[in-house]
Amino acid sequence: MTEQPTPSPSREREGRSLAPAALLATIATRAPDTEAARRLPADLAAELAQAGLFRMLVPRALGGSETDVATMFATLETLGRADAATGWCVMIGGTTALLSAWLPDEHARTIWADPHVITGGVFAPMGKAAVDGDDYVVSGRWPWASGSANCSWLLGGALILEDGKPRRLANGAPDHRMMVMRRADVELIDTWDALGMRGTGSGDMAARDVRVPQDRSASFFTDTPRHDGPLYRFAPFGLLALGIAAVASGNALGALDDLKALASAKKGQGSSRSLAERSVVQADFAVAQADLDAARALVHSEVASAWATVLAGDPLDLPTRARLRLAATRLTQVSARVAAKMHELAGGSSVYASHPLNRRFRDAHVATQHVMVAPPTLELAGRVLLGLETDAMLL
Repeated sequence: MTEQPTPSPSREREGRSLAPAALLATIATRAPDTEAARRLPADLAAELAQAGLFRMLVPRALGGSETDVATMFATLETLGRADAATGWCVMIGGTTALLSAWLPDEHARTIWADPHVITGGVFAPMGKAAVDGDDYVVSGRWPWASGSANCSWLLGGALILEDGKPRRLANGAPDHRMMVMRRADVELIDTWDALGMRGTGSGDMAARDVRVPQDRSASFFTDTPRHDGPLYRFAPFGLLALGIAAVASGNALGALDDLKALASAKKGQGSSRSLAERSVVQADFAVAQADLDAARALVHSEVASAWATVLAGDPLDLPTRARLRLAATRLTQVSARVAAKMHELAGGSSVYASHPLNRRFRDAHVATQHVMVAPPTLELAGRVLLGLETDAMLL
């Protein structure tokens, strides 16, 4: 009998992707069409749903896979390597589905009873929800509703109004909750003409006087999950930041792939040597690879440490949550620099919109603008790590 190799601790720590190889190949082949359509094609979204990729964070009791964080990260990274826009849509659908563990089972089962359901929406409290008996009456408009065209349910963050005034929490902060609305009750507005991530269909969504039962809403700030398990003791906003970083990292790995393929075939003007044979390309490629590997290693290390804590049944303390956010933000920034360097090394080839490295460059720089990994998160993490008093609700 052949002895099976023992998996290395580093590989186990990194997790394994749940995305089938054949599906990844399809995603990569269709990336130009996804970008041209400015949305994830419905049939491709259906294939992703059939593969269970939108249910990674849904409790097993509700038919989800309830994956560990390292597996979620690895899956989104491989999707981002195939096409960042597709990975982004899965990331949004997957992280909004985390709410399934916070909702009462009655509503959670109604929404996720269909194994192929896709959810989406926007966490930011851009809407208003007026208390009316057992319901909220929700109105508002939310930008960045990625992948919404393929969703059956959409959530929108909303400020709670009681007797016409904002309701306050015990600490004086305004109370806001995520409202889960049927797609038929929400208007989708095509505003998505963006630099990058063009295939995500991240236009606006709007609601006008939509009735939502109060218990079909949830808050990561004031509510506790109704399902036990380490995944639901993890930091919810940390999961979102890690999801963004995973897609960005995958996009950077794809940029390295694209440059490597180009460099072995392309010769400089008037030169008999390929790009790969030029010393400056060799050095820059090596540095980019090392920088990306280092940033990825930091994420894997912080995720492994945090996961060990929640496995033991303990909550994540503030410094741990700060380090997770720092690692996610750092990886997203390094990924953008790697994509930019590969775009530069490709020379004139990458200036054309049809070239994969052109799309990689643009997608990378849109990813860095998400509020969960934008530059101010470094200040937030730095305050915590310096021991300063910090409003850390979004950590």
